[in-house]
Amino acid sequence: MPIKSMTGFGAASAHTEGVRISVELSSVNRKQLDVVFRLPPALAALESRVQKIIQKQVSRGRISGTAQLEAVNGNVMIQIDQQRAEATVAKLRRTAKKLKLPDDLSASMLLQIPGLLKTQSVEQSAEEIFQPLEKALIAALKKLNAMRVREGKALETDFLNRLKLLEVMLDKINARAPEISSNVRKKLFQGLENAGLKNVAQDERVIREIALFGEKSDIAEEITRIRSHIAQFKTMLRDKDPSGRSLDFLAQEFFREINTIGSKANDLKITEQVVAFKTELERIREQIQNVE
Repeated sequence: MPIKSMTGFGAASAHTEGVRISVELSSVNRKQLDVVFRLPPALAALESRVQKIIQKQVSRGRISGTAQLEAVNGNVMIQIDQQRAEATVAKLRRTAKKLKLPDDLSASMLLQIPGLLKTQSVEQSAEEIFQPLEKALIAALKKLNAMRVREGKALETDFLNRLKLLEVMLDKINARAPEISSNVRKKLFQGLENAGLKNVAQDERVIREIALFGEKSDIAEEITRIRSHIAQFKTMLRDKDPSGRSLDFLAQEFFREINTIGSKANDLKITEQVVAFKTELERIREQIQNVE
C-alpha cells in the first residue's frame, strides 16, 4: 500500500425518509490524530460513534468535519436562536452608532450570523438518523482517503528522487573514505616531526597510538548504516501500515550517522558532501511531516 498524505477532502450525502444528511471532511498535518466533528444539536448523542468510525480509517492528522440535516419533504424544522439574534443586532447597532455609520440592518443579514439557524428533525430520533449519517460519513472518508493516497503518491516520487541524491553523495563519501585513515596518520606523523621528535616512524608505541587514531576516523560503519537506512526508508514507503512516525524516526537516525561522519572524517571534500547530504535530508524530513 502506498503512503498517504495527511492533506485531503471528502464529501458525501445520504438520506432517510424525509431527511438528507450531508457530511464534509478535511484533513491537515498533525503529529497525532485530532478529530473535530460538528453535529447538529439533535444528533449530539452520536458524536462518540462518529469519532470511532473516523479513528478506524485515519491514524494521523487533524480531521475537521461537519454534518448537516436538510429537509426533503418538509420533515426538518428550522429553528432560530432568538437570543443570539437579538444580542448580535443590538451590538451591531451600538457599534454603528458609535462609528456614525448608517443603520442599514435587514432581516436577510441575520442569515450571515454563524449558528443562528438550527435544524431539528420533528419525527426521527438521532438513532434513526445514524444509519444514513454512517453511510455518508464512510463515503466521505473514502473520498478523503483517496485524495490522501493521490497526494501520497506524489510524496513517494519526491522521496525516491531525493534518496537517489543521497545515494550519489554517499557514494562520493565512500570513495573518499579509504584515504581518511592514511591522511590522519600522515598528519600525526608530520605533526610529531615538526614538534622536533625524531624517528617517530620507528617507535612501536607511537605507531600503535597513531593506528588507533586512524581507526577512530574510519567511517565505514556509518556508511553501511546509512545504506541500511535508505533501504529501510524505501521499504516503509510501501508498508501496509501508516509509516509517518517511523519515517520521522529514521530521518533522525540519518542525521545522527551523517553528523558522525562529518566529525570523524575531518576532511574538506567529505565535509562538502556531508553539508549537501544534510541539506537534502532536511527537505526529506520536512516532507515526512505530510505523511500519515
